[in-house]
Amino acid sequence: MIFERRLLTRDRGAGILEKLWQIPWSFVLLLGGVAAIGYVALLSAGSGNADLYAQKHAIRFGFGVVVMLGLALVDIRLIARFASLGYLGGIVLLVLVLMHGNVGKGAQRWIDIGPVQLQPSELMKIMLVVALAAWFHRASWERIGNPLFLVPAAIAVLLPVGLILKQPNLGTALITGMVGAAVFWAAGVRWWKFALVGAAGAVAAPIAYERLHDYQRARITTFLDPESDPLGAGYNIIQSKIALGSGGLWGKGFLQGTQGHLNFLPEKQTDFIFTMIAEEFGLVGALTTLGMLMLVVAFCYVVAFRSKHQFGRLVAIGLGTNYFLYIFVNVAMVTGSIPVGGVPLPLISHGGSAMLTVMVGFGLLLSAYVHRDAEMGPMRE
Repeated sequence: MIFERRLLTRDRGAGILEKLWQIPWSFVLLLGGVAAIGYVALLSAGSGNADLYAQKHAIRFGFGVVVMLGLALVDIRLIARFASLGYLGGIVLLVLVLMHGNVGKGAQRWIDIGPVQLQPSELMKIMLVVALAAWFHRASWERIGNPLFLVPAAIAVLLPVGLILKQPNLGTALITGMVGAAVFWAAGVRWWKFALVGAAGAVAAPIAYERLHDYQRARITTFLDPESDPLGAGYNIIQSKIALGSGGLWGKGFLQGTQGHLNFLPEKQTDFIFTMIAEEFGLVGALTTLGMLMLVVAFCYVVAFRSKHQFGRLVAIGLGTNYFLYIFVNVAMVTGSIPVGGVPLPLISHGGSAMLTVMVGFGLLLSAYVHRDAEMGPMRE
């Protein structure tokens, strides 16, 4: 990914005040509403004690808003210029995790950067989207149709996927691959090339299954038959389904959820936070939460449609797909539709890395929106 030094073409961009005026503040309020749902759910997960989860959630969101608005003011052309450096930085962090990362629950996924514990695999997805968008920017149909042109971009996807699998973190690795595929699709890569990759994946699936860790194979077996190990691997999903069903239409009420507060529901502040919401606020609360989350996804694609340059369009589509996959995987997981994996519900689950990563992504998205009319010349030699 080689870029020209001359990126800032023609104008130098609008002033800071003008950029602030162009920020869609209704979207910022929407994010605040989603984070508020998370605050209430985490307050309940802490049995009314805000110090356990909710207060940290609010502080992280507040810091994230500052980061997001700061990135929104950065010229999109500057972001494109340093896309490859961001990608390389993400790769370095993934390597450092494997060498010196902290181990938790059998996986080595976190690294300490000063007082902050970061999960680089989350940030890598954002860096990958930006790097791929820069690679495909202004590429002609002929170049995109050339398999040799796609090889560097494919390696750029497979490298972080492989490093994340080594942690091991199968769920995040799969999402990273799917986010990369979404950018490929949006850039105009022909469908038959995806079909070839899919066929190769189907052939390799049995071999890959044999190479999975024992707990990963147990998750797949439990997904197919949760009752086969009701007190072991199947416990989480069985309790989640009980909590989801017991909430009914309107729920049991705030702080009244029995599965959560009697500690039957595992990881209620992180992976299973949606189950907490459904039990205490019922189907109405669950659908309201999903509706607000999907409005966030819809805005991402609105930015893509309104962008006049390929870079901003691909960034918005990639980030929107990443956010959607967060939601889809988490909700499908707690409802028993897919095997259980450690994927949080964005802006709602407790967790600093996920919050920071999501807000960085939204900052880049807002930069694409604010600079949607920017003149962007070719970035490859």
